[in-house]
Amino acid sequence: MGNGKELESLVEVIKKLRGPGGCPWDMEQNHDSIKPCLIEETYETIEAIESGNPDKLKEELGDLLLQIVFHANLAEEAGKFDIDDVITTIREKMIRRHPHVFGDSGADNAAAVLKQWEEIKSKEKGNENRKSALEGIPKSLPSIIQAHRIQERAARVGFDWDNVDDVFAKVEEEMGEFKEAFLAGKTEEIEAEMGDLFFALVNIARFVEVNPDEALKKTIVRFAKRFRHIEERLAEGGKTMADVSLAEMDKLWEEAKELEREKTG
Repeated sequence: MGNGKELESLVEVIKKLRGPGGCPWDMEQNHDSIKPCLIEETYETIEAIESGNPDKLKEELGDLLLQIVFHANLAEEAGKFDIDDVITTIREKMIRRHPHVFGDSGADNAAAVLKQWEEIKSKEKGNENRKSALEGIPKSLPSIIQAHRIQERAARVGFDWDNVDDVFAKVEEEMGEFKEAFLAGKTEEIEAEMGDLFFALVNIARFVEVNPDEALKKTIVRFAKRFRHIEERLAEGGKTMADVSLAEMDKLWEEAKELEREKTG
């Protein structure tokens, strides 16, 4: 497949862009300045995966790889490490954290693999002094993903509900507390209780094995499609939303839902 040669070729492209006579923009960049590019390319890669278009995914994976090679080149220029060190580090980590594949350890299901992974990770250099099972979760993660990761970590060490009924009860409890704060007009408590309610809903998603971030994204897509259907149907009659009642818009909303059901069979 020639993976090594292709990667070396990409590394040389970055070196040329950063070297004498290279690109003025690339030469000005540093780790901090290109952080937004890394985030943007990550999300574009996710969108490509969701699109199901292999050509688009191939392109976006390349853009994401470019960011990794660029950061590694910046580190090499500073005399810290290079792309080979990056590859060696992750290869060794994957072998070390999969002793059930590369060693004599046993793990015959996903839950056992995750438990073993966390145990090995806790003993690695840089992690041995962690005082909490929740340490190491990036604070820059979107809040709904961060909540999911925190709950997963807590569950792995036994801090979890016994069954889904307990989780539903917690959601009902948090909804009641939110309503109480709202009716009392307590602004600070409203925000806190809203956060607790969101957190409990994320916990239900984790408990029933639904990715809450993905679920919300799909709902957003459905909402936008149905909203556009209303706009388009009204436009056909020379109207806008300002010209009709909520009941009329709701009727078109239900029409959009019915069309979706017909398409999905």
